[in-house]
Amino acid sequence: MQTARQMAGGRQKREVKKEVYVDYSMIFITLFLLAFGLIMVYSTSSYEANISKGDSAYYFKHQLLPTVIGVGAMWFVSRVPYHVYRKLAVPAYFGSMICIMLVKTPLGMTVNGARRWFKLWKFSVQPAEIAKLAMIIVLATLISTLSKRITQPRAFWLVMGVPLPVCALVLGVTKNLSSALIIFGIAFTMLFISTPGYRKYILIVLAVLAIAAAVVLFVVNAGYHSQLNYRFVRILAWLDPEAYVNDKGYQTLQALYAIGSGGIFGKGLGESMQKLGFIPEAQNDMIFSIICEELGLFGAIAVMLMFLILIWRMMVIANNAPDMYGALLVIGVMGHIAIQVILNIAVVTNTIPNTGITLPFISYGGTATIFLLMEIGIVFNVARHIRVD
Repeated sequence: MQTARQMAGGRQKREVKKEVYVDYSMIFITLFLLAFGLIMVYSTSSYEANISKGDSAYYFKHQLLPTVIGVGAMWFVSRVPYHVYRKLAVPAYFGSMICIMLVKTPLGMTVNGARRWFKLWKFSVQPAEIAKLAMIIVLATLISTLSKRITQPRAFWLVMGVPLPVCALVLGVTKNLSSALIIFGIAFTMLFISTPGYRKYILIVLAVLAIAAAVVLFVVNAGYHSQLNYRFVRILAWLDPEAYVNDKGYQTLQALYAIGSGGIFGKGLGESMQKLGFIPEAQNDMIFSIICEELGLFGAIAVMLMFLILIWRMMVIANNAPDMYGALLVIGVMGHIAIQVILNIAVVTNTIPNTGITLPFISYGGTATIFLLMEIGIVFNVARHIRVD
């Protein structure tokens, strides 16, 4: 027979086991965005898929499988103690660079003129998405290892220098400027939040970026763009999209037409006109414009509120994380999603020059969905270790 002490100890263990923090609001928002994304992918792509693929649900089916895999990966990652990722930091860093270089091998794939993927069995993999997750793990490990020394100027430039080789590979191998900017933005966000004493250095970085942007605009406005590459043409199209309606300004103008025609409550789900061949690949970068057209300003604000709540819940988890490493992991994921949402909406509304940035959880893209859900799994993992009083 068990003694009273053993029985009390057993009850105490069961009670401790039950005290696991679970952020149900974050789970709901994640699943809602995934379901909403699948609906919008089908609504946006059905016309084009029926014409080009002979199956109106082609893109929906190809997005559904990665979504299911991603949810499974999210659950698995959330169960593995997050401190294990410390040991994977160095392999993740060099592994992500190897994956990027695979694009130049026979495994590489060219889609719509861009060579940014490689073939893995029957699946296409975009290595830039792997690099984003790897960078979060690497920088969280580095910053937490430096600990108090992070306040030294040398540590600041060391952390800012770590993503540069990866960004250079992404830009040089895949010609993907937007992903390189996001990777660098993740590093900048993690460093900015973890070390508020770096204001002067951060101001220096921002000043350099502002000067670079001013030089680009001067070169463009001075009329030297005839000898420049297509990225400068995109800047010209951003400044005056109607002058480039037959080139880089076409997609932006069509997206703006979609946003304007949606009004407050939209035309109704599935009733978009701009998706009928006017916006190329609307299910990718420009899916937010179709949301505005079909669901109106109301739907667009609702989607943005969902992302704001998601980011807020991550802030809560980061503030209550059991250690600095866990908090940094959550900050990295939060920075990644926030940057990508802001840039995508800014591109669609022509606030910044057009560049290929997808809307998290909603735009079509299997690799992005899987690795974003793995990042969310890391956040849930850290949340599970929060002490509940």
